[in-house]
Amino acid sequence: MKTRWLDRRIAAPGPHLTLCLHREELPAALRALKFTTPLDWVRPGKSAVVHTLIASWGGMACIVCLDDWQGRNPIEVAGLLVHEAVHIWQSYCDDIGEADPGREQEAYGVQAIAQELMAEFARRVAGA
Repeated sequence: MKTRWLDRRIAAPGPHLTLCLHREELPAALRALKFTTPLDWVRPGKSAVVHTLIASWGGMACIVCLDDWQGRNPIEVAGLLVHEAVHIWQSYCDDIGEADPGREQEAYGVQAIAQELMAEFARRVAGA
């Protein structure tokens, strides 16, 4: 299974993003990063998780795993993706040493990440 890394990034040089909608996609994403330690899919009782790693090519990479999305209300799925986008933004700020980003910068950053994840979700689900 090939991992699709999303092209747009919130700011150069990262983070790189990918969305896993099925358990089998996570090992493929980890292999693409040359990351050999297995990671948990999504914890029981949770609906989504973001794994933040250092990519083999350098820089931060975030793997968003969305579980149990089939049959859910699209607004709920969007909410889950926004939630994970906030975690990605927080990790990105930590990675670049930004302790106190401006509110507008933060809003645009979360918006860009969430839009990218939602566009990928829509692309994948429409193609399914």
